[in-house]
Amino acid sequence: MGQFIKLESGNTTIDAYLAEPTGPSKGGVVVIQEIFGVNSHIRDVTDRFAQAGYTAIAPALFDHEKKNVELNYDEVGMKTGIELVSKLGFDKPIQDVEAAAKRIAIAGKVGTVGFCWGGSVAYLSAIKLGLPSVSYYGGRNIMFVDQKAKAPLLFHYGERDAHISADDRAKVQAANPDAGFYVYDADHGFNCDQRGSYDAPSAKLAMERTLAFFGKNLA
Repeated sequence: MGQFIKLESGNTTIDAYLAEPTGPSKGGVVVIQEIFGVNSHIRDVTDRFAQAGYTAIAPALFDHEKKNVELNYDEVGMKTGIELVSKLGFDKPIQDVEAAAKRIAIAGKVGTVGFCWGGSVAYLSAIKLGLPSVSYYGGRNIMFVDQKAKAPLLFHYGERDAHISADDRAKVQAANPDAGFYVYDADHGFNCDQRGSYDAPSAKLAMERTLAFFGKNLA
């Protein structure tokens, strides 16, 4: 459904995967990658938002460090992704999200949805850019609890996620009392059908809640 385009972000040109609905757009959604790049899973998620009626775009955030990153869900992929994230920081990803949001602004109001590391970038997008945002199992969310969001937020977590403690979840929830906040009987990465931790019922319910959130906040 989608295609790669060039996206101007600051003084840099990066790739982005763009998927558009067949009919009138309900708004725009910036899909923010995991630590594994804009791989087939992230492209599929972007396509699904387009199928739901949104103009969706997934900027290739790793392009600042390395082009065409598509990592597998294995030990090597995780190690490489963590290294890239450590080098990249958060300033450039937020710049990229802002550029992507402007690129699809013609579609209407824009929000973000992010997964894993991208879940934390999504949270930060609500804080820094004022974009309604959905954060799936963002392990670094705890870093931003002292900053106030400027837009509505929705959080999805897995109760059995070894990467995110119950205490960290509680602190994120306490810092965002008006946000939607859901914990599923699932592990980290439960939305990704390419991972062993995929949980279909949790993924389906989380997507329903995500689409309801966007239906309300991007209308």
